[in-house]
Amino acid sequence: MVDADSLPAAQSRLRDRQLYPVFLAQVRSTADETGPKNRIDLSGFRIFSKIRSAEITMVTRLIATLLSAGFPLVNAVSTVAGQTRSRKFQKVLSRIKDAIEEGSSFADALRLYPHVFSGVYINMVAAGESSGTLDVVLERLADFAERREETKKKIQAALAYPMIMSVIGFLVLVILLTYIVPGIIQIFSDMNQTLPLPTLILIRVSDFFTGFWWTLILLPVLAVLGIYMIRKTDKGELYTDLVVIRLPVAGGLIRKLITARFSRTLGSLLENGVPLMTALTIARKIAGNRVISDLIQSAADRVEQGGELGVALSASPYFPRLASRMIQVGEKSGELEKMLTKTADLYERDVQAAVAAVTALVEPVIILVMGVVVGLIIMAVCLPIVEINQLIM
Repeated sequence: MVDADSLPAAQSRLRDRQLYPVFLAQVRSTADETGPKNRIDLSGFRIFSKIRSAEITMVTRLIATLLSAGFPLVNAVSTVAGQTRSRKFQKVLSRIKDAIEEGSSFADALRLYPHVFSGVYINMVAAGESSGTLDVVLERLADFAERREETKKKIQAALAYPMIMSVIGFLVLVILLTYIVPGIIQIFSDMNQTLPLPTLILIRVSDFFTGFWWTLILLPVLAVLGIYMIRKTDKGELYTDLVVIRLPVAGGLIRKLITARFSRTLGSLLENGVPLMTALTIARKIAGNRVISDLIQSAADRVEQGGELGVALSASPYFPRLASRMIQVGEKSGELEKMLTKTADLYERDVQAAVAAVTALVEPVIILVMGVVVGLIIMAVCLPIVEINQLIM
């Protein structure tokens, strides 16, 4: 793929590379076919067009392998572009190759696509180019991405079963109260018999589910929209993030996960020659929580004034004390990069173990709650039957 204003211009660019194609086809992007007035912004639907991180990791690994085998960078990028399944990613890699041929560095070419390549990725590539170790840096980037995805998948796998159980239990409860219980209760209502209190409560709950089932859909949607609108404001984002990290059990896990992500990112950047202040700026952006992000920014300001990073981080109750002490030890020993990597390993294992322990506890609790609810429904249905039998006897 060649970017050009016309077919003759594309042919001219190819001739400059000593390439003489027998056939050349013109492909227009959606942005080229629509003018600025009727162009539709689909940036909010990136979930359908976003390039998967697994593809980026695969391409990174392949480029690193080709570079270590002696391939020039342009040839490596061109070769790898044909190995991807995503047409969008093929176009991105093709344009990156063109930018490199026109004299741009690899990092500058990547900066043209900030929605595809993160700040961590771009700055580590820039450091690798300046130090002449681009293949090593790309290998580390692939390892970094694979480890992050592995941690993410382990947490998702641990939470999948409790979530499925909760959804199924809720659906079973809704079906019971909406379709099955009303038919059974109608029999007792027609008998004009005084019903026990549990049965009356069950009737009221069933009537609510039958008449106002739409609230079960509307209320969660309104809650999500409300939280979204609150987070659009500066104070709302800060407040909601503060509430999240203060949650009794989940808050501690989230703080540990953010600490592991921060330590892994900062350690990787420093290990590949990125300056500390630049590394802190990037690590602050990927924190994922406004409170922790502001803390990292405050620590960066302290470091710029001559302070120590570990001491600055230890001033906040929301950053784990053990992590800040390990960072202080790394600063004093001159091995901050290694200590940050050890901190990330420690908290990643801690999060995985904690999630496994919580899910092991949640699973029987969900089953117990479902059993109690179903038992109460059965009791409320059976009580009138027992009273009728007693009257007949």
